[in-house]
Amino acid sequence: MSASERIALVGAGAIGGQVARLLRERGTPVEIVAVGVSDATRTRSVPASAVVIDDPAALAATGATLVVEAAGRASVEPWGTAALEMGADFAVSSTSAFVDDALLARMLALADTHDARILIPPGALGGIDALSAAARMAMTQVTHIVTKPAAAWASTEAEALCDLHSLTAPFTFFQGSARDAADRFPKNANVAVISSLAAMGLDRTRIALVADPGAQHNTHKIVAEGDFGRMAVEIENHPLPDNPKSSAMTALNLVRLIENRVQRLVI
Repeated sequence: MSASERIALVGAGAIGGQVARLLRERGTPVEIVAVGVSDATRTRSVPASAVVIDDPAALAATGATLVVEAAGRASVEPWGTAALEMGADFAVSSTSAFVDDALLARMLALADTHDARILIPPGALGGIDALSAAARMAMTQVTHIVTKPAAAWASTEAEALCDLHSLTAPFTFFQGSARDAADRFPKNANVAVISSLAAMGLDRTRIALVADPGAQHNTHKIVAEGDFGRMAVEIENHPLPDNPKSSAMTALNLVRLIENRVQRLVI
């Protein structure tokens, strides 16, 4: 790819801000030409080179070659449709949108028509490259275990499945398909969908959700078996300073995706 890659960031929150800052600090040879938001009249801190837009139809005038979504599930269809129709690649952070099989099918059809690509970064996960590679052969099992501090599960269905405040040891309060996990625990839908799309799909990927009163961070462990052999990958994430609900790895994986488009050595 050319070093003159033009980026449109959809989302001016903690993740988008962290991505823009890291790209600037690292001197990555890209230009952020636009920041997509829900309301362009609000004052925001955005890169000096970027215009602020709140209408996906305005993307076409920016000349963006890559549109990066980091704004939430509801933003995927309108901004993704506009990006793909202009022939730009579309990187999706809020992959929970793809629990809707029909939406994914529509967007893939647009990508095919306009010679564009839908890119799925690993988000808060590690080992997705190995998992996706392993899926080139027959897979027999993929289990994704999500462990968080007990308090992090407050205000979710977990409160009805266990007493989060009295736990003295890790407790697995959910085991089921990735599709069921995404429906019942939407705050964890992105990671469940990412590991599912990489290998066995929403209905065959198994998800376990764990509340751990002694945990300090969010941990993801992926265990997979198949004709390739067996793999187990575990990552413990620090939160973003400006948004404890999101991990720093989510922003870092977006930066890696962008830099791999302009670097001569791609890893």
